[in-house]
Amino acid sequence: MRCAILGFVVGASFLQTCAELPAHAVSVACIVLAVAFLLILHGAARAACAGALLGFAWAALFAHLALVDQLSKDDEGRDITLIGTVDSLPYRFDQGARYNFAVEKVLAPATAVVPARVALSWYGRGDAHQAGDVQPGERWQLTVRLQRPHGYANPYGFDYEVWLLEQGVRATGYVRQDRGNHRLDAFVPSFGNVVERCRAALRSRILQALPGKPYASVIVALVIGDQRGIDQSDWTVFNRTGISHLISISGLHITMIAGFVAFGVSTLWRRSFFTKAQLPLLLPAQKVAALAGAGAALLYVLLAGFGVPAQRTLYMLSVVAAALWLGRITSVSHVLCSALGIVVLLDPWAMMWPGFWLSFGAVAVILYASVGRIEGVREGFRSSLRLGARTQYAVTVGLVPLTMLLFAQVSLVSPLANAVAIPLVSFVVTPLALAGSLLPAPLSVWLLTAAHFAVEQLAHLLKWMAELPLAIWSAPVPPWWMFVLALAGTFWVLAPRGWPHRWAGAAAWLPLFTQLPAHPPQGQFSVIAFDVGQGMALLIETSSHRLLYDTGPLYGGNSNGGNRVIGPYLKARGIAELDGMIVTHSDTDHSGGALTLLDTVRVGWVSSSLWPRNPIVRAAPKHVRCMAGQRWRWDGVDFEMLQPSMASYDNPRLKSNARGCTLRVAGTRRVMLLAADIEKAQEAQLVLTARDKLKADVLLAPHHGSGTSSTLAFLQAVQPSLAVFQVGYRNRYHHPKKQVYERYGALGISRLRTDESGAVMLDFGDSVEVRAYRSEHGRYWYGR
Repeated sequence: MRCAILGFVVGASFLQTCAELPAHAVSVACIVLAVAFLLILHGAARAACAGALLGFAWAALFAHLALVDQLSKDDEGRDITLIGTVDSLPYRFDQGARYNFAVEKVLAPATAVVPARVALSWYGRGDAHQAGDVQPGERWQLTVRLQRPHGYANPYGFDYEVWLLEQGVRATGYVRQDRGNHRLDAFVPSFGNVVERCRAALRSRILQALPGKPYASVIVALVIGDQRGIDQSDWTVFNRTGISHLISISGLHITMIAGFVAFGVSTLWRRSFFTKAQLPLLLPAQKVAALAGAGAALLYVLLAGFGVPAQRTLYMLSVVAAALWLGRITSVSHVLCSALGIVVLLDPWAMMWPGFWLSFGAVAVILYASVGRIEGVREGFRSSLRLGARTQYAVTVGLVPLTMLLFAQVSLVSPLANAVAIPLVSFVVTPLALAGSLLPAPLSVWLLTAAHFAVEQLAHLLKWMAELPLAIWSAPVPPWWMFVLALAGTFWVLAPRGWPHRWAGAAAWLPLFTQLPAHPPQGQFSVIAFDVGQGMALLIETSSHRLLYDTGPLYGGNSNGGNRVIGPYLKARGIAELDGMIVTHSDTDHSGGALTLLDTVRVGWVSSSLWPRNPIVRAAPKHVRCMAGQRWRWDGVDFEMLQPSMASYDNPRLKSNARGCTLRVAGTRRVMLLAADIEKAQEAQLVLTARDKLKADVLLAPHHGSGTSSTLAFLQAVQPSLAVFQVGYRNRYHHPKKQVYERYGALGISRLRTDESGAVMLDFGDSVEVRAYRSEHGRYWYGR
């Protein structure tokens, strides 16, 4: 059974790496072949092979059904009037609210076909109060504009499209400002709506009891699992100290609540609720306690939003409860595998997220390090403390390879931080927060304030730990062989006592911790043009230097190209330092991520056309005004600034685009020209004054392919073989303009646009090797 479940998970996981979904005939063939394996083979191989085929077919069936419901391309960007219900807990931000919307009816246009569930943003503007006043379960009539699911596609980046697919959301959009927008019903009864309304009520109760408190959102996360309100800076501290797993409804919290309920019900049942009914004679107290504990776990998991760690705990407790009811004793490994199989059976995309692997991995490590070991049975506080320390040691050591694979870093202060945080959060903060969210005022306020005080004091300690020079160890994401080697060493380290030289297993970690970022050979360079939406950001690498050309857009609030795209890529590559950063001009689609990156990554110098009072200039460790004629050479690669001229800074009437820092990068044989947002006048000036320097193999299309740039004379002077357009999907500027895009094609220039290709990777050696992320890393949900 265990081999079959593990095979099922492997098969479902393999489907999620496919660029195309298999035809229905292939799925049927997998099922037939699985039956054949069951009839022909014997032992564990039979179960594993059959399970893998069935897992592949099952996940394919799920995917086919999920992708059937989609928005037509013809309906993208149209005004559509819908009737439906608010289907999730709304996330409120300064400009409005975001939530899922269950579509019941399309009023206009009648020809529009809208998916059953869409994600909407309602921005305030004139009716900010109404935009933020939606509640789960309400029925609304709304006029919206929708688009098909689309996210940024970058190496090591978050896959927004598969996340939407897993949520059953098949279109995203926003609410139009329309007088016809109005609430039809205050509440539409359904099981899901009742759960979400209860979660909303608990969140509102907590936030009202803790107005303006810095860690109120942490209390919300511990009670209902909603982490969206936690500030990014707090997440940085939690991640650096390795305690982010506690800032949610974890398996430990669910088990604790289920245990308390089971103990209380068992105690009362044994005493027949202090009556003469003799209830234990009707039903054993052990079975009643198991049922009560599983029910409490289910209720708590529903409030948690049904996350993977919560699901894993619920299913494990349910399997144990079922075994007690059926009178069948089951091993712990059977319980874990059963929970694993149920999670993947109900959600074949669950393995796409780190929480899945960390949750089941942590339990597997604990089982490996404890089950079957011969230990003397001891009781008392000291023995419990020793057991807890041993368990924490096993989890910390056992998850090192997986943590490096998923996050490219491991917290060195995590053991100490968790030693303090686990008992405080689990046995003090969480009980106080739960009690405070349920009990009446003023007792609720007192309890929630006490819980917040404990979190605040813990946060002070964690901030101090996070700021230590060696709080984390970072290295590039390891290749598969390095991960397997480190995993084998981990098993050796955690082997039972008496195993020879257990400490030697740590030597298998050395490649994991000491590997360096990859780099091009001398005289060559590589470039990645990130998919940042409507904005610009490229990383240029030589043999021993790195230069960031623009920093992506500002998306809103604390979200920008720096922390959403560039930062995760640099961390996964093990890049902790940039030799230089060029911010071409002040437009936020180019400068939006600069301050975040300057705060999180060591930067040698910043070159820009920004004025001295700009915050980016002030935050730079060293600032140089970009100017035509500037040159430098790194590792046999020549860099030269072609634009702007010195005189442009003396003309206050010029737009910032006109002062865009235009850079020429030349290797031994190949050249790339990065033209920022320059327009016709600057292109003409370059053709006139620097024509001999314009010829390049690859051109970063000026101003994203706008109608005010990419003149024929400029393109004929550059003569690129490839042009890269960094543009956002269905951007409001309609970049690249159709006539401009066709102009490139008429000249025989190959074209790649990041909204279609994802990030574009370029290697400049004897030739130019081009890779598009959506092609190289194809997945069946891309563009669907």
